[in-house]
Amino acid sequence: MNRVKVKICCILNIEEAEVAIGLGADAIGLAGPIPSGPGIISNEQIRHIVDNLPENVDSFLLTSETRAEDIVALHKLVGTKTIQLVDKLESACYQQIRDSIPGINIVQLIHINDHQSVEYALSLIDHVDALLLDSGNPNLKLKQLGGTGKVHDWDLSKQIVNKSTIPVYLAGGLSPTNVTDAIRAVSPYGVDLCSGVRTEGRLDNEKLIQFFDVVNNVE
Repeated sequence: MNRVKVKICCILNIEEAEVAIGLGADAIGLAGPIPSGPGIISNEQIRHIVDNLPENVDSFLLTSETRAEDIVALHKLVGTKTIQLVDKLESACYQQIRDSIPGINIVQLIHINDHQSVEYALSLIDHVDALLLDSGNPNLKLKQLGGTGKVHDWDLSKQIVNKSTIPVYLAGGLSPTNVTDAIRAVSPYGVDLCSGVRTEGRLDNEKLIQFFDVVNNVE
């Protein structure tokens, strides 16, 4: 079995990106202005990181914008290969984004709370290139749009993986201590983590090394 893809999110600067990539990250996540969650940086910082990445590394822009024109305008400023949408969009918006940004990859974050989350995820398969399953609650007054550091119900995530025809990333409270169980339970295309490899908000090299040692040896 091939190793799952690894996306390290909440990257704060080019130095963190280089460390993550050097240890084996396939993709990095860069958080634009969103209502909650760690690692929010400016558009200028995102652009600087993107412009200095190796060609074979994917770059994700995390955005809570929900209007196609606002998403397109933001992407023009940062130039990532992938847009990760952390809030719900009207279905027509996906095609508007594709028409405006040829070749863009679109990943929709799904907050896993109940069986409705499964139904919602599967309804988007024809609109996006991948799904990313995370913890959070978009129905709160201050929306929790991922980045909670909490584990959700992996049984629900597994249901989505089993029925999805597009790649599925698993996020939500992953760390070196539980990622083996997560991969075995869900069988995702990739894993995505932030707080599990950080100490006091900063990327922790030792935790990151431990994480890749574990992931590289999951059977």
